[in-house]
Amino acid sequence: MSDHDARPDRIDPAGLAGLAADLAGFTVDAVTDLLDERSIAALDRENVLPARLRLRERDEPLAVLVRLLLLGETVAEEHVRTALPSSYEAAAAAGLLVVEHGSVRAAVDLRPTRLGEEDLLLASDPSEAATGRGVRPDHVLGLGGASATLARLTIRRPVSRALDLGTGSGIQALGLSAHADRVVATDVSRRALDLAAFNRDLDREVRRVRSERRVEPSAQVAQVARVAGPAQIELRHGSLWEPVAGEVFDLIASNPPFVISPRGGALATYTYRDGGRSGDDLLAGLVADLPRMLAPGGIAQLLGNWEVRAGEPWQTRVEGWARGTGLDAWVIQRELLDPAQYVETWLRDGGLTPDRDGAAWDEAYEQWLADLDSRQVAGVGFGYLVFRNQGARPPWVRLEEITGTIAPVLGETIATVLDVVDTLERTDDAALADWHVRVAPDVTEERHYRPGEADPQVIVLRQGGGFARTVRADTVLAAVVGACDGELSLGRIAAAVAALLDVDPGALWAQVARPVRGLLTDGLLLAPSDAAGALP
Repeated sequence: MSDHDARPDRIDPAGLAGLAADLAGFTVDAVTDLLDERSIAALDRENVLPARLRLRERDEPLAVLVRLLLLGETVAEEHVRTALPSSYEAAAAAGLLVVEHGSVRAAVDLRPTRLGEEDLLLASDPSEAATGRGVRPDHVLGLGGASATLARLTIRRPVSRALDLGTGSGIQALGLSAHADRVVATDVSRRALDLAAFNRDLDREVRRVRSERRVEPSAQVAQVARVAGPAQIELRHGSLWEPVAGEVFDLIASNPPFVISPRGGALATYTYRDGGRSGDDLLAGLVADLPRMLAPGGIAQLLGNWEVRAGEPWQTRVEGWARGTGLDAWVIQRELLDPAQYVETWLRDGGLTPDRDGAAWDEAYEQWLADLDSRQVAGVGFGYLVFRNQGARPPWVRLEEITGTIAPVLGETIATVLDVVDTLERTDDAALADWHVRVAPDVTEERHYRPGEADPQVIVLRQGGGFARTVRADTVLAAVVGACDGELSLGRIAAAVAALLDVDPGALWAQVARPVRGLLTDGLLLAPSDAAGALP
């Protein structure tokens, strides 16, 4: 049997319940405790060898599950039967296990995954690290780097209807089900939908078993205390918006096939990453369609690549897309690769290496560079795109580059920024002067002096969390911020600073109002909790 013959979605209910019972203790913490730091770090780099060496020939049930399901090893049948006492036969019948001459290997990668504070079991196709072979064009990814990034960015506030566009193995849909009344997940790949269905059903059963056994990690309880359980996930087959035509959503999360790759020739088209369109046209098209897909107040969060053409700033193309929507738009470029770096990255992602594949590598490399050169691509950007259907007011559009280290989880940070933006867009400077604001607890101030001088040459406000921003401030702005403890209004603080400097209070407030708005937007200053409620 080929690994791609496995149909885990067809496992019978009793078999699924047995599998959930067998895997309820197969958690991130259990695996971490079994392995050492070196092995875990290597697995994060998709190197399975240190973990294989540590568990070599160990046959206790947890070690067998790790060897079989995470590391792609072939294990003696008797040990697998012991590790999966309630589900071995059903798992083999569904093709999850491939049995050959008394030995067993897994047809899928099935591993515990942590999404926020929540443990999930996620099935996907085995990686190149586990199989030693390049991945197939219809490969279904598990929790890869991009999907993990999107999960950490996604706003986790309650919504009515959510969409996971291009669900793959279903990881985003599972996350959305924790805080949406209804989730729709789509994909053009039927194999991806098979795995997503299995993951959805297994997640439901594992939750039930853990709840009955009362073994849920305490950190999970708040997340999983959805008495009626997570929202049902409806899976639909089709390309892009086709399966949801005419519908609108309160939250859209999408890790679309955004890789900019040439069509045809020596390169295979990988369903999970290649959209089948020229350049960045797929992402541009998705963005253009968002206004008709978002309910009033609805938010879309996407990842993407965009072309940076020779002689143009990186913002040029993306800003055109963003402003064309009429939505609030916030785009953050996290990295920029030159064309050669980009080609090498994605050739290796598909399993090609120059040492092993020689001529095929060279041919694909040349074809890919020629495609980028044909459009005068000088670089390829990667980043985050956030859109909101803000209603009648003029849209807020922000494009920025943030390349440094940022907080690992940013969903609530992004939601708060959008809240503050909405409030500030409807607040004039006179009303803003009445706000009582506080400096965020993670903000520090740095002052840099030249030797012997009394006044600082540079004042920097530094944010410890969120997007870890640094903001240059002059002495006037620093004085205003330093007094923001929530007791006095911004207007009274500005008047006091003006009195100290013997300048006109109105002129000083006019000088600092705009940078104060920026500090509020970025979270270095915290708006009063009643600011939005006080608006007309």
